[in-house]
Amino acid sequence: MQAYVYKSLRKPDTYVFLSARDDFARLPEPVLQQLGSLQFVLEVELSPERKLARADAATVRENLVARGFHIQFPPVPGAPVAEAAQPDA
Repeated sequence: MQAYVYKSLRKPDTYVFLSARDDFARLPEPVLQQLGSLQFVLEVELSPERKLARADAATVRENLVARGFHIQFPPVPGAPVAEAAQPDA
């Protein structure tokens, strides 16, 4: 499954995964307003083997199928970092 990743220019370390490139109509209007402008950063294949640095790839895939989007929020200060974290690319 392909995913298209955008970063919020208003909310640091906040990313939006979309199932279709530039398909911002899938995002609810209040979410779009909070995130502000979005900048494309990455196209990624979300295979079952894919490891993401800050998100569970299976959860991202489920959200893309169900909603067409997934939002990755910044890490919580003081929260443990996943041991198996790998770079996204």
